[in-house]
Amino acid sequence: MSSIYVDHAATTPMVETCFSAMTAQMLQLGNPSSLHTNGRATRKTLEDARESLAKEIGALPGEIIFTASGTEANNIALKGIFWSARKNGRNVVIISAIEHHAVLDPAHWLAEHEGAEVIQVPVDSEGLIDLDFLQETLNTRRDEIAVISIMHSNNETGVIQPISEVVKLAGEIPVHSDAVQSFKKTPLSFSELGLFALTLSAHKVGGPLGIGALILRRTVEIPALLHGGGQEREIRSGTLNAPGIVGFAVAASSNHYDALRVEELRDSFIAGVRKVIPDATVNGVNAKRLPGIVNITFPGTQSDTLLLLMDGQGVSCSTGSACSAGVHEASHVLIAMGHNVQTAQSSLRFSFGATSTQADVDYVVSVLPDVIARGRAANLS
Repeated sequence: MSSIYVDHAATTPMVETCFSAMTAQMLQLGNPSSLHTNGRATRKTLEDARESLAKEIGALPGEIIFTASGTEANNIALKGIFWSARKNGRNVVIISAIEHHAVLDPAHWLAEHEGAEVIQVPVDSEGLIDLDFLQETLNTRRDEIAVISIMHSNNETGVIQPISEVVKLAGEIPVHSDAVQSFKKTPLSFSELGLFALTLSAHKVGGPLGIGALILRRTVEIPALLHGGGQEREIRSGTLNAPGIVGFAVAASSNHYDALRVEELRDSFIAGVRKVIPDATVNGVNAKRLPGIVNITFPGTQSDTLLLLMDGQGVSCSTGSACSAGVHEASHVLIAMGHNVQTAQSSLRFSFGATSTQADVDYVVSVLPDVIARGRAANLS
C-alpha cells in the first residue's frame, strides 16, 4: 500500500542540509554561555545562525529570541506584552476568533488569572478578520488595549490575514502575529510589516522539532516567563540549543520550498476532489491563501471517521490543528466562519509541502470516493 503524507501543516520532513548541519554541531563541545575556547566557538556558530535567520525574516539579529517552540514564543509575547502594558492601566487583549490554541489558551489564561478582558475579532465566511469590527473596537477602547495578536495565516484553512492593515489601524498599540505557517511559504518580513512581535517554528520549514523563535523589537522590554541564566535578552533563560538553532537557520535559508509548484498541486487536488465528490466544499477558497493548505467539508460524514479511513488507505491527513487533534470537537475556526457543529465536524485538512508530488495528489483523489462513501454509511448507522 502506498504511504502518502499530506499533513505538512502539522510538521514537514527535515531538509537534508539541516540534518547534516545539526549532526556536525552535536559533535562540537561547548556551552555557548561559557567563556573558554569551546564555549566561544559554539557562541560564534550560534550567532552566525542568528544572523542568517534574521536575514530570512527581515529582522535585526538582536531581535531574535530563541525558544523551544512556537507555542512558547506565543506565550512569551502575549503574556509579556500584556504585563508590560497593564502597568499603564491597559488590560484588554484582542485576538482573532480563529487563532491557534497557542494564542487562544494564553489569552484565556490571562483573563482567568490576570484580570485581562479578551475581545475576539470575528471573521467572515472566507475566514478573513473583520477590520471594521477591529476599527470600531479601537475607536472605543484604544486607551485600554494592551496587545493585539492576529495570526498571519490560519493553520486550518491557510487563509492569509491583512496584518499590514491591522498594524496601521493599531498605531502605537503593540501587535503580535503568529506566523508559524507562513514563514518561507509566502512573502514575510518583520520590518516591513511593522510588528512588535512575531512567532516562528523550525519544524514547519524543514527544520528540527523543539526549536522556535520570537522576533521582538529591539527596543521592547517585557517580563520573562523563565528566569535563570539571563540568556536571550534576559527574556528566555536556559542553555541555548545550538544544534537546533543551527538546523533552523540552515532550513530557513535552503529555499527548498517552491511555492508556485505547491500551489499547482493544491489546485490540482481541489479540481480532482470537486470532480469525484461534487458536493464537497473548500473552505476559504475565495480568500488569499497559503500555497499548500486545503480544508474541505464532506457533507454527511464525521471527520474522525474519515481520518481513520484515510489512514487505512495509507494517507496521512488531519482534522485540523495537530496540537488538538486528540480531542474530537468541532473546529473553532470553521465555527467562526459560519459552519454549524455538524459541518465543522465533517471536514479534513490536506496540506502539501516541498516533497509532495502530483502522484500524491492523484492517489489521494483516487481513494476519496470509497472513503467518503464508507464514511457516510458509518454516519448513518
